[in-house]
Amino acid sequence: MKQLPAAFAARMESLLGEEYADYLASFDQPAVRSYRINTNKISVEDFDAISPFGTEPVPYVPTGRYLDYDKVGNHPFHHAGMVYVQDPGAMAPAECVEVEPHWRILDLCAAPGGKTGQLRNKLGEEGVLVSNEIISSRCRILTGNVERMGFRNTVTTCLPPAKLVKLFPKTFDLIMVDAPCSGEGMFRKDENAIAEWSEENVLHCAKRQTEILNCAVEALRSGGTVVYATCTFSLEENEMVIDRFLTEHPDFALLPVPESVRAYTSDGVAFDGCRRENISHARRFYPHKSRGEGQFMAVLRHNAAAERPAPAQRRAEKVDGVVTAFLKDTLTEYDSAHVRTYHGNPVYFTPDMDIPDRAAFSCGVTIGEVRKNYLQPHHQFFMALGHLFRRKIELEADSEAMERYLRGEEIAVECENGWAVITTAGCTVGGVKVVNGRAKNHYPKGLRKF
Repeated sequence: MKQLPAAFAARMESLLGEEYADYLASFDQPAVRSYRINTNKISVEDFDAISPFGTEPVPYVPTGRYLDYDKVGNHPFHHAGMVYVQDPGAMAPAECVEVEPHWRILDLCAAPGGKTGQLRNKLGEEGVLVSNEIISSRCRILTGNVERMGFRNTVTTCLPPAKLVKLFPKTFDLIMVDAPCSGEGMFRKDENAIAEWSEENVLHCAKRQTEILNCAVEALRSGGTVVYATCTFSLEENEMVIDRFLTEHPDFALLPVPESVRAYTSDGVAFDGCRRENISHARRFYPHKSRGEGQFMAVLRHNAAAERPAPAQRRAEKVDGVVTAFLKDTLTEYDSAHVRTYHGNPVYFTPDMDIPDRAAFSCGVTIGEVRKNYLQPHHQFFMALGHLFRRKIELEADSEAMERYLRGEEIAVECENGWAVITTAGCTVGGVKVVNGRAKNHYPKGLRKF
């Protein structure tokens, strides 16, 4: 049994009552592991047919599976972005709302990218997802996961929420606020969260969460939805934040979640002074009641007629001839209207949405870097547009050639000269330059197996 802070234990016993003993018993059980299938790369049915990771469904997540495999990150299927390892409780908030294919979505506190990926899988190619993380090191991790998953209409940003929402006023149909919190729901798997816990930090987090949630309102379009989530249990960071928000924003309502999520979660808790008769619509995910770690979620809808934002007015952009020649030689098809320049590099970005100059850490798919008379393709380009490559080299996941590729080595192939992608089960793992039967490795050094 982990040694829990006395003040935290007293708070949880008061919160859970007779269930407290069951909660304590959950610490004697191992943390539950799970993953999601990235349907932007492969269908659920096709992946289940080849999965070595376990196929038992997470019941409230159509793409979720409980994980029965060690060192997933070393497997070629992970390198190919076919899966994302994520706690089952953390999957629940994104399942609380039905996403429409044309929506503009903001994940305001996004790293490492689990909820971003889940929302992106629900979004159609006409939509756009902006994924933000304020800490630069974590934003690089977020961008790396977006890259690995091969997402096309996604923008990552590294901005304070207050600054970000001013760049995109009244823009988004859905905003996910997975707010930084005291992490009480992670105590079973994170000793640091226990060591850093204090009642003072709970109150500090609650203040910051309220500020972030109020920021989100500025970027939400009329009739839009906010999903608020934490991985903690404290009333101050959960129900009290929601109650205060709804008092200060009477044009919002707290909505019930789908039955699929409700069945595996507990009602939100009414506290002394709570002004919401329907606070039970908020949901709590407990480790002693469902398989996973702690999570809180609430769905907030703006009570106004939905308005579609006007399409962005695009200016025709002149594209370097080197880029055009590269795309024609490399891809079977592409839409030239979606080729733009961002931060001086050519990008492929499909949605009709203006991204202010220098606002993004990564905008759409970086095609590559134009050098003297040629283009050096970026790993994003291989991962996001590999399905459109003229030249593909399929390797078995357990083959020696795949092992050598993931180590960054050159491999022998039967393929015509030019840029090609390495695939497994039809999904892109990375890129190569084929020269006379030899595939020169362009898998990024930071991702290679050693």
